Amino acid sequence: MPARIRVGIDVGGTFTDAVAIDAQTLALVGQVKVPTTHHHAEGVAQGIVDALTRLLDQTGATADDVGFLAHGTTQATNALLEGDVARVGVVGLGTGFDGWRTRRLTRGQDIRLAPGKHLKAAYAHAEGLGAAVADAVRKVVGEGAEVVVGAEAFSVDDPAGEDAVAACARELGVLASTSHDITKLYGLKTRVRTAVINAGILPRMLTTAELVDKSIKAAGITSPLMVMRCDGGVMDLAQMRARPLLTVLSGPAAGVAGALMGEKISEGVFLETGGTSTDISVIRRGKVAVRHAEIGGHRTFLNALDVRTVGVGGGSMVRLGDGRVTHVGPRSAHIAGLPYAAYADPADLAGATLVTVRPMGDDPDDHVAVDAAGGRYALTVSCAAVALGLVPEGDHAHADPAAARAAFEPLAKALGSSVDGAAKQVLEVATKAVREVVQTLVKQYRLDRDALVLVGGGGGAAAVTPFLGEGMDLAHRIAAHNEVISPIGVALAMVREQVERVIPQPSQSDVLAVRREAERAVVAQGAHSDTVEVDVVIDPRRNTVQAIATGATELRTKDLGEGPLSEERARECAAVTARVAPADLRLLAETPHYRVFGVPDSRSGAARYLRKERLPLRVVDREGVVRFQSPDGQVRASTCAAARDTLGSVLEELTAYGDGGARLPAVHLLLGGRIVNLAGMTRAEQVLGVAETELSGRDGAEPVAVIAEVPV
Repeated sequence: MPARIRVGIDVGGTFTDAVAIDAQTLALVGQVKVPTTHHHAEGVAQGIVDALTRLLDQTGATADDVGFLAHGTTQATNALLEGDVARVGVVGLGTGFDGWRTRRLTRGQDIRLAPGKHLKAAYAHAEGLGAAVADAVRKVVGEGAEVVVGAEAFSVDDPAGEDAVAACARELGVLASTSHDITKLYGLKTRVRTAVINAGILPRMLTTAELVDKSIKAAGITSPLMVMRCDGGVMDLAQMRARPLLTVLSGPAAGVAGALMGEKISEGVFLETGGTSTDISVIRRGKVAVRHAEIGGHRTFLNALDVRTVGVGGGSMVRLGDGRVTHVGPRSAHIAGLPYAAYADPADLAGATLVTVRPMGDDPDDHVAVDAAGGRYALTVSCAAVALGLVPEGDHAHADPAAARAAFEPLAKALGSSVDGAAKQVLEVATKAVREVVQTLVKQYRLDRDALVLVGGGGGAAAVTPFLGEGMDLAHRIAAHNEVISPIGVALAMVREQVERVIPQPSQSDVLAVRREAERAVVAQGAHSDTVEVDVVIDPRRNTVQAIATGATELRTKDLGEGPLSEERARECAAVTARVAPADLRLLAETPHYRVFGVPDSRSGAARYLRKERLPLRVVDREGVVRFQSPDGQVRASTCAAARDTLGSVLEELTAYGDGGARLPAVHLLLGGRIVNLAGMTRAEQVLGVAETELSGRDGAEPVAVIAEVPV
């Protein structure tokens, strides 16, 4: 039996939030909030223990009931933003042209982290191993380096030189890192920059890791402590100690992980709205969108959530000029030290008059507030949403609309509008930049608008998502327990590891080797082998093979109540995302875990003439969740015994040929409870090789469905 609860803890700048999730039903069973203990002798570790202790008291659980414990932290992000980093020593290696390349790194340039904040580094070069390396290490340590990084042009192929640098540093009692341990990609400058930034936060993060680990063990927790990564997964402490940079930007990643797992989103845009800003990220085909992150305006090899931040949140203040709302935000009521008008007693807003204020000394004096019987109150985005009745009862931001409407009356008079008109004008201006980002992401990631859903998270979710969804004619909803979506994401996150190798013209064995490495890595961190899924992507332009493995720390056998979903109910669930009547769907294939429905082509006759008729697909699982959708695909029913032949026929039939060579269809297998992604391959033998690995050892009569998307 799995343990009873999963615990997720999110360490924020002001508060530390913790939640308990039932390990079987995934229902929220407890939540607490405590101040973040930045200045305690034990640092933020004390706040984590405080939150955990209160959570166990609230739920009646014991330390033995905790089967999974993970925390997310903004510490690494804040360290980079604030320039609170260690001095790093970089030892370059090599002779000849390769030595010249690494010498270019020794010109003494500090690394910009944020405006006005830099990571200072000491540099030295060694042309050989042995004494030359030792002398170079002593030189940078003598200049104050707290961490030493080895840097060599082709260390991903031969790490001996960088390893020698690390060994010398450790003999001197100094922390060390190497560029090849951070990433196996070529690109010396970017690889070393990534390694140096990682080294800069290493001492502080190691200290925190030790304190948190010690405190958790002292509390009697025996389950391994996991840490949130910036790509939406979690890692164990050993990985965090080696690559603390992976925790940078993990705050937004926790929220989108909560939306992905808790809300069961397959295709969507997640909007996490706080008091000051909204983080916008993409979920496509059940996966979070990631990319190489930039730090200080420079590219790194850090794979992080692709998040776009807009300076509009629930507390953003309204700005007025020339008889109209000119801007909303980025200043918030919190900065101005003003309460939100929407949460005042309506009696306190008697006699409200409009005033303009400066939130900060050098801000324009066009920010709107009202003076009333109870004092001065800010007019915010949340106030506008409350006034329009967009915040549902039970939501974290809900309030009696009477107060908000009373506060908006003076603004409405100044605008020559009704209260509703004034509130709508505020929300239109506030959501304009958010709308533009959403439109960009939909286009960039080729999201299916028919299946797309906007999901709002964060305490200010209702201030942005409902109005934006209505305005863009997109399906939308506020996530359950949106105010604690980040710790929920931490509690539900999967163990994740990414392995990326430079392999020109990879063979089938090369692909399988990278795949196995990723799979072994997540199992080593505690993922149950039966839950591991691996996606492989081959990029022939960059000569890279990338494998992303995810897995759960326990097998989950969720109680399905009345049993697997009926076809009628599954049809209804698919019809909602397809925006058609259930009767219009065709059942194309069925396995014990999934049903595949075909959606009628909704395009006009002219559009069909210009391009062949397409077949949109929806895949519904046993719980009624649309797990996969495609705007144009084909389905073949098969069995494990016949799947290889079926797959071979599909590849032969649907592969397109052109000047750029062969373009394979994007193929997925519905195999057991998993959707196996084979879409990242470039050659048929690679697809068949990975498929054989997935099919190995299964009952030959087990049903399998092959989904193929025609290349365009």
